[in-house]
Amino acid sequence: MNTLPSTFSLDTPLQWLRGTAPGLLLSTAIALLALGLAAQPWAAAHGLSALTLAIVLGLLLGNTVYPRLAAASGPGVGLAKQQLLRAGIVLYGLRLTFQDIAQVGWSGIALDALVLASTFGLACLLGQRLLGLDRRTSLLIGAGSSICGAAAVLATAPVAKGRAQDVAVAIATVVVFGTVGMFLYPALYQWNADHGWIAMDAQRYGLYVGATVHEVAQVVAAGAAISPEATSTAVIAKMVRVMMLAPFLLLLALWQAREDRRDGAAQATGLGGIRLPWFALGFVVVAGIHSLGVLPRPLVEWGVQLDNLLLAVAMAALGLTTHVQAVRAAGVKPLLLAALLFAWLLGAGLLFTQWLA
Repeated sequence: MNTLPSTFSLDTPLQWLRGTAPGLLLSTAIALLALGLAAQPWAAAHGLSALTLAIVLGLLLGNTVYPRLAAASGPGVGLAKQQLLRAGIVLYGLRLTFQDIAQVGWSGIALDALVLASTFGLACLLGQRLLGLDRRTSLLIGAGSSICGAAAVLATAPVAKGRAQDVAVAIATVVVFGTVGMFLYPALYQWNADHGWIAMDAQRYGLYVGATVHEVAQVVAAGAAISPEATSTAVIAKMVRVMMLAPFLLLLALWQAREDRRDGAAQATGLGGIRLPWFALGFVVVAGIHSLGVLPRPLVEWGVQLDNLLLAVAMAALGLTTHVQAVRAAGVKPLLLAALLFAWLLGAGLLFTQWLA
């Protein structure tokens, strides 16, 4: 006797698979290539992460051969840059433990929080009021500069309702100024050591780098240029800053809902128009479970590798759907905003470090 419902058909899942497979396979192939390139010594030496390489490769294909493949690959690429991105943000919690906070102490936590809040607030103020940028672009550049670079931009995009070109522009600014910082910070440290103008040992330098440099890979490179102690402190400070991504997203969702209501754009819902990002909550839950030490080490390492792949696939999909003309249309203002924020991180971040460290 057939127990399947009369309306059940294998055609629906097969059709979905046929529709999404081409785009997913294309995005995954680009991501695997980016991961392979990022593992090369030259990429590590220049602070080039798999995420950066994935979007660059995606942009190259997206503006050459992809338009001819878009009709068949569109559904899978869309799935990659939306659902897989959110899953990647959740798994990002496997990189962190709440014990990391204890290692930097309350002064380190206060330093990260002060840098994050001041930089993001400055981005909103300068971006919208001084430079006349739209809210989405200002929010994304602010998130990338104040928290953890491209990963923060990707995580913020669904909350800020950012378009592909907005995300691409924000990530481009993070790559440019994060790369500059990766070389500038060690040079300034050595210059100061030669002249002895500011009290700055390796540990304090690590806090400074971890609290102000954009990408995790760039933090590692800037710290390793000085000493292993500087690298260790910088990475821990950076991880605490990354951990602040979840409460940041929750607060941003509340603020966005308030702005939408003010603009009359929110629809009446049970939460009064507030859409809390579930992936931010998932990020906290995963980090909390990881902090308990109940997960086997091989499982954590496998999860981190899977997370690297998911985020790289999302970045590749983002690059595929971003047109260079749309990025050009953004003009020099986003770059100017990122430059001002970089100057703030460099100068004010140093003052904050000297004050709190």
